[in-house]
Amino acid sequence: MKEEILNAVKVLKNGGIILYPTDTLWGIGCDATNYKAVQKVYKLKKRIGTNSLIILLDKEEKIINYVKNIPEILWDLLKNVDSPTTIIYPNAKNLAKNVIAKDKSIAIRIVRDEFCKKLINLFNKPIVSTSANISGEPTPIIFHNISNEIIENVDYVVKIDHDKLNKVKPSTIIKLKENGEYDVLRQ
Repeated sequence: MKEEILNAVKVLKNGGIILYPTDTLWGIGCDATNYKAVQKVYKLKKRIGTNSLIILLDKEEKIINYVKNIPEILWDLLKNVDSPTTIIYPNAKNLAKNVIAKDKSIAIRIVRDEFCKKLINLFNKPIVSTSANISGEPTPIIFHNISNEIIENVDYVVKIDHDKLNKVKPSTIIKLKENGEYDVLRQ
């Protein structure tokens, strides 16, 4: 695993995109602070650049680096989640403009997966996470269902968990409001 993390970090630091296992599904990722890298992800997925992307962090404390004015309720929410949960925060900062939604919000998930935690910790920046498919096509649940078009056009394919069937459903999505209230968008 260590060698795969080092290889992936090298690609991320050079503005490349990776295909990697996450705590939910296989994802396409890049440096969430690098505008050109994010553009490569949109181009590969054939996705309109106005759709925002999810970013992954390895620790809750790092959220303050990418979001202005975090409501206190967030810390209670994070303590009480027991499955992968993506939270949409208002007022993103310190990220590539094309990773942030039109309303200035950003979707962040704190990963629990060992590989992802170590990868993000060593890279020391947030990583984009989007499903490993062309927009509009079915989301592959195992590596072997990922299209050749995706595999051949990323800069690095992580070589672990190719036979793992992830039984985890896509993450729960919660949208925080500036007043501290929130809505559950997907369970």
